[in-house]
Amino acid sequence: MAKRVAILTGGGDCPGLNAVIRAATRKLVRAGHEMVGVRHGWRGLLENEYMPLDIESTADILAQGGTILRTSRTNPMKQEGGVELLVDNLRQNDIWATIAIGGDDTLGVANKLFGEYALNMVGVPKTIDNDLSGTDYTFGFDTAVQIATECIDRLNTTAESHDRTIVVEIMGRHTGWITVMAGIAGGADVVMLPEFDISVAEVCDILKRQRQGGKNFNIVAVSEGAKLVTREGEEKMVVQSVEVDAFGNVKLGGVANLLAKEIERRTGFETRATVLGHIQRGGTPTAHDRILATRYGVKAAEMVQTGQWGQMAALQGDEIVAVPLEMAVGERKLVRPEFWELARTFFA
Repeated sequence: MAKRVAILTGGGDCPGLNAVIRAATRKLVRAGHEMVGVRHGWRGLLENEYMPLDIESTADILAQGGTILRTSRTNPMKQEGGVELLVDNLRQNDIWATIAIGGDDTLGVANKLFGEYALNMVGVPKTIDNDLSGTDYTFGFDTAVQIATECIDRLNTTAESHDRTIVVEIMGRHTGWITVMAGIAGGADVVMLPEFDISVAEVCDILKRQRQGGKNFNIVAVSEGAKLVTREGEEKMVVQSVEVDAFGNVKLGGVANLLAKEIERRTGFETRATVLGHIQRGGTPTAHDRILATRYGVKAAEMVQTGQWGQMAALQGDEIVAVPLEMAVGERKLVRPEFWELARTFFA
């Protein structure tokens, strides 16, 4: 029997979102279901913002960045009467199941709607930060690493031309997956991650040794959520604003500028800061992310067809499998020590 299935994208935009929408739509429409796109994430379910999806309308969006559905960081759990309104709107619009594409915040809402309100929810892991548990990789991560690596490559040439140290700030609130991978791939001289403390003094000592060894420039890759530590055991300086989004996340940014000033003051090396920011989220997804996102979309559609509610499509090894949503949002996946040690190999 044909049923109506909704699909939404929540949280930050990400290369590969449209590939998921395309794949899930094609699979479910061919199975006889009606697909409805929810605009602006969970906000769209609160405000009844929908758009019809079919094979023709999603045929040419595979390589398109961003999301044709738009997105938001709306949290219905934080709005008075929000969940009740959402549930009522789903029923009034005869929506049988919802595919939620997002990170820990978006999937956390989906998990609660499934567990506490028995709604038919299926999840797809999306975050450039690659910090969701239960899956080896999230789509969008490969594209972000590629963009950050290309930027480091470009910074290398200008840093060398001017005998400068350049600090490049890379996205990563709680985890440094993009920073460590792009830092290794781009040959950064030092990387700074949220997971591992390294003092400003130690960073400066490393840069000085490299200059004494004959290198005339340096690249320092730092995650936006990295902590600036004066000395081991001393007070940590964390750069963040006091503003929070609907999920309680502070807005980070500015660590590179503060670090660059400290490096120049302590070493005397001319130092500049570059903040990559949202450029890491934009543009065309890599071939790897297009394929991974397509596999996720097909798996999500299969999970809808078989009634695997409260589950998320996940990459484990070479297989796309279903795992409980609570596994994805229960514990953040941090950079493993072996990657930190690999990066540190090139600090000296």
